[in-house]
Amino acid sequence: MFAKPTHDQAMALAAVFQACYLVDQLANTGEASTAEMEVCIGALLNQNPESLADLFGSEQNLEAGVDAMTVLLGEHKDSELFRATTLVSTIAVLSIERQLNSRPVMLQNIAEGIDNATRQAEHFSVIHDNVFANIAALYQQTISTLSQRIQVKGNPIYLQQPGVAERIRCLLFAAVRSAFLWRQLGGKRYHLVVYRQALIQALKN
Repeated sequence: MFAKPTHDQAMALAAVFQACYLVDQLANTGEASTAEMEVCIGALLNQNPESLADLFGSEQNLEAGVDAMTVLLGEHKDSELFRATTLVSTIAVLSIERQLNSRPVMLQNIAEGIDNATRQAEHFSVIHDNVFANIAALYQQTISTLSQRIQVKGNPIYLQQPGVAERIRCLLFAAVRSAFLWRQLGGKRYHLVVYRQALIQALKN
């Protein structure tokens, strides 16, 4: 008997959706909520959280991810608020996380790189351009070298802008980090296949 998803698992998955939704916004408009990006990047830099609240603060900080997850997993099929590419990216991120989890050396390199970015953020801010550039470079040196890659679709005008591209890589990194959390909390692929409505209900519990 498959175990139904818990609230914590659903919220961790909502964090993945939020980061992927912000990627979609940046790729298509060149802009995204600064506050929502700060939540995602702050969680990425926190390598030793004590709780979900320690990572994300109030659950209201994940409202965009909760909304995207609720819409894209089936309650409002006709909604135009969220693109299907957000769901595609989320599924790709979950696959990347599994691949990355089998690379202990790469994981160690990532941990060291995130430590460096965390120290940098203490001098500037979590969403400073220098921090974005540092994390984006680490993403290119590690996750981008895996056999599977996340294909981001959008407007070439924005995708070709270095600042936008760096933010996209940082948010994808944050999505992978939340995917690790989802798996650590017991999240399973079958939840997305068998228990979509249960995931949505778990968000509300």
